[in-house]
Amino acid sequence: MPRDRDAEGRARSERPRDGLGRPLPYGVEGVPRQPEGVVRTPAETVREAQRLLDAGMPFHAHEVFEDAWKSGPAGERDLWQGLAQLAVGLTHAARGNAAGGARLLLRGAARISGQNDPDVRPYGIDVGGLVRWARALAARAGEVTDAAAEAPRLLGE
Repeated sequence: MPRDRDAEGRARSERPRDGLGRPLPYGVEGVPRQPEGVVRTPAETVREAQRLLDAGMPFHAHEVFEDAWKSGPAGERDLWQGLAQLAVGLTHAARGNAAGGARLLLRGAARISGQNDPDVRPYGIDVGGLVRWARALAARAGEVTDAAAEAPRLLGE
């Protein structure tokens, strides 16, 4: 079967995906994908990502954060990339990839903590709480992780 390509000829998988972003066989109904390239306000980004995290779909939340880092100011890139790494780390942990999940959780925690004083809350985001959450989840690598049950609270609520 030929690979899926976008209008510019770049590879793009159109296979359906499950809630953790794993590809499913063609013809099977999957979870709707996040549209790419959506420009949201920071508040909309946080709200949509939290909704997806709470639903056990951290892979999809990572795509929301990816849109934010691609469309936002350069000075906020590390914040949004770090949040995306946290979401992907949770995705890997929920898929059973403990080592990869732990590595991404720690990388994301380092990225967001390196750019912000843990007591500063850009857009209300609880950076300190997220760093603690990521480190604690990474330390439990190897345990079965339920993405919805382990979803972080972005605003620390």
